[in-house]
Amino acid sequence: MDESYGNLPSSHLLGSVPAVVTEEKEKTIVNYEVPEASMQTFPPNINGGSGRGYQTLGSPPEGFEQQPPNNWKGVFSISSYMQYFNVDTDIVVNRLMSSFYPIGGDFFSKIDANPDLYGLVWVSTTLIFALASLGNLATYLIQKRTDHKSSWSFDVGYVNVAVLSVYGYAIVVPLAFYFLFRYLESNPKLIQFWCMRGYSLFIFVPSSFLLVVPVEAFRWIIILVAGVDSGMFVASNLKTLVEGNDLAIMVIAAFFLQLALAIFFKVWFFQ
Repeated sequence: MDESYGNLPSSHLLGSVPAVVTEEKEKTIVNYEVPEASMQTFPPNINGGSGRGYQTLGSPPEGFEQQPPNNWKGVFSISSYMQYFNVDTDIVVNRLMSSFYPIGGDFFSKIDANPDLYGLVWVSTTLIFALASLGNLATYLIQKRTDHKSSWSFDVGYVNVAVLSVYGYAIVVPLAFYFLFRYLESNPKLIQFWCMRGYSLFIFVPSSFLLVVPVEAFRWIIILVAGVDSGMFVASNLKTLVEGNDLAIMVIAAFFLQLALAIFFKVWFFQ
């Protein structure tokens, strides 16, 4: 009986400890050495072709560059316009000073290598604030000069008119001249037209401070001088693009448009 009980399996009994076999398991463990992880994108360079092969994830793919502005996708990309603001203070001051010289005619040659939109954006914006604020100040001074007891309030409508007139003129007029020159078989660059028109408005910024003086004759002298100076600056530079007599009317029209803008500033904001 004792021998029969001794032959019974006892591994399932409570408290029994099965034998631990580690020798075979240790043989099956494989030590994998993982190299430095580097995620890659497909497809690889197959058969020595001109494909780009494996590329590390995170590095910019080849051919990735900012959209050129002449591409329709580049029109909606901010990076396309960054090159037109790549100017330093010395360049901007030089171009601002050049806009005061009415008979130069070399502004296009100065900006040919690096035309900018600084004048179109920032000079126009500065002029808008100058017209709106100083125009209200001029109205206040004239009103207090004639009637001390009358009340005065800031006219917000000056801001709306200044935005529409300045931005509209600085954007639409150069665009119209660009298409007219192209139609007459000239080959200008639109960015140069915008650049020149933007800087041509700068003379009206310091003139706005002088127009605050409540003397009507002095105001008309200031605005006419500024308008003639700005108009001649635009006309003399457009003249460099004229190759025949057919475009001479364009130069004259550009001068009178600039003069008309100056008179509009005087009549509306400094009446």
